[in-house]
Amino acid sequence: QVQLVESGGGLVQAGGSLKLSCVVSGRILSLNRMGWFRRTPGAQRELVASITSGGSADYAESVKGRFTISRDDAKKTVTLQMNNLKPEDTADYYCTAAVGTLSGMIHVVNDYWGQGTQVTVSS
Repeated sequence: QVQLVESGGGLVQAGGSLKLSCVVSGRILSLNRMGWFRRTPGAQRELVASITSGGSADYAESVKGRFTISRDDAKKTVTLQMNNLKPEDTADYYCTAAVGTLSGMIHVVNDYWGQGTQVTVSS
């Protein structure tokens, strides 16, 4: 069974930094695209950043130049470094990963999600 566990959320003042980490565990055959979403109450889920297995990263316009996503496949970890945080970054942040596992004799890729970690930025 695949599990994603996030850490690193918390309360920070505007202009500060936080680093979110997500560790993937389980019987993993492949680790493909990984990313971070966020959701605020009453709002839809928003893709913050994603990174391919080749290391190519994409960012939401609102976080470009402030957030950096990275991955360490040996440690099965994806990290989101968040700098110059703004009050509008306040949200629950969720890690996601497209993980390949063995189903019988077949390599199957499914999306998995973490439980979320709260980030609060005070003004």
